[in-house]
Amino acid sequence: MDTKALRQKILDLAIHGKLVPQDPNDEPASVLLERIRAEKERLIKEGKIKKGKKSAKTSDKPHYPFELPKGWVWCMLEDIAYDLMYGTSEKSSRLGKVPVLRMGNINREGGLDWKDLVYSNNEEDIEKFKLLHNDLLFNRTNSSEWVGKTAIYKGERPAIYAGYIIRLRTIFVNADYINFVMNSQYHRNWCNDVKTDAVNQSNINAQKLSIFRVPLPPIEEQKRIVKEIKRWLSLIKVIKNGKENLQESIKQIKSKVLDLAIHGKLVPQDPNDEPASELLKRINPKAEITCDTPQYGKLPKGWCSCTLRNVCSFTNGFAFSSDAYKNNGIPLVRISNITNEGKIDLNSCVYIQDEIDEQYIIEKGDFLVAMSGATTGKMGVYTYGEISYLNQRVGKIKASKALYTPYMHYLMYSQVDNILKMAYGGAQPNISAKAILAIRILLPPLAEQQRIVAKIEDLFTQLDKIEASL
Repeated sequence: MDTKALRQKILDLAIHGKLVPQDPNDEPASVLLERIRAEKERLIKEGKIKKGKKSAKTSDKPHYPFELPKGWVWCMLEDIAYDLMYGTSEKSSRLGKVPVLRMGNINREGGLDWKDLVYSNNEEDIEKFKLLHNDLLFNRTNSSEWVGKTAIYKGERPAIYAGYIIRLRTIFVNADYINFVMNSQYHRNWCNDVKTDAVNQSNINAQKLSIFRVPLPPIEEQKRIVKEIKRWLSLIKVIKNGKENLQESIKQIKSKVLDLAIHGKLVPQDPNDEPASELLKRINPKAEITCDTPQYGKLPKGWCSCTLRNVCSFTNGFAFSSDAYKNNGIPLVRISNITNEGKIDLNSCVYIQDEIDEQYIIEKGDFLVAMSGATTGKMGVYTYGEISYLNQRVGKIKASKALYTPYMHYLMYSQVDNILKMAYGGAQPNISAKAILAIRILLPPLAEQQRIVAKIEDLFTQLDKIEASL
């Protein structure tokens, strides 16, 4: 289940008047709007709030985004809010009296994240920019994706706000309702339409924000809507947490399955299987074989211990010049083509037209590993029917006849942590072929390897079905 999409659907239904039923006994929003106007005029006359700047005339016959239910009205944000004010421009520090909320403290769900705070000691700023309960905070400058995100301040702790944020206060309307409107896809679309873009940043100023059109229900319906939204969001949170917990559990189960598999505890041993040591001796007479080890103790019947060098071959990639890259030809697998999900993706590869030594050819079933850089240790199985070429910093591992290729794949995935521990070089970690080939493994009989793979794939298929249903 896509909880983000569900959340947006709930908000969409709410602002279209379809989440809760209308009550004909509710005071119409038009009457509420008149009371708000009268209250604003009173507060201006008493000098308690400043008179807002006149907005530019939009149209004699304004276009409304969608049809509203009976009793609702369209209004501009400036009709129901005041004090659209930018925050402090003073540089903050890691220590101080009062937190300064920044754009990073506004989350995408309409709330505030109180982590990674900075502080102010400026008494004048603390007084001028202090936040009040139900203040709305609008992120006026950010990336194109994040500009316009809005949060509501609930008085969690004394705080002020930074210059990339616009504070606004509502009159006689439910601030939670307005916050939900400003976290809806409708508001997101509006932000995309009105923002101005510069290098890596977008901006929406207070003047544009003031004329944002708000679908305004009667005040009693606002309360019902907020109550129902919160009920749904609580349920979505439970679903989301349950989904995340289950996904993490599935990940852990898969890891446990692999651990059981490579230690001979996933399927029973068969005394009729040819022992792994006998097979390995026949294939590689020089192999260093141990049947019982100090580390693992007595091994499962028919198993032996050896290094990857005894059952695999390893090839480092060829150092192709970028001048050789073409738009067609033989695909070249680089580190960037190994995904974080353990797959090889050729959708964004370059091509080579020159013929090279066949040792650098990748075939279906080959296992590839990133050997250097920030992505050291990424692994993936090459599943394409057509060949590719192996670039430098990518290692190719092939199984010998003593190792069932699909079993080797699972075996290598179980060694990710070991490989990462062997990486060296600090900011640009590297791992050598020698280190990988020196990894010691437990080798089952070939027939048992096949049974293990069948069991793993059966269990993983069931787990994948569960995860896909979430």
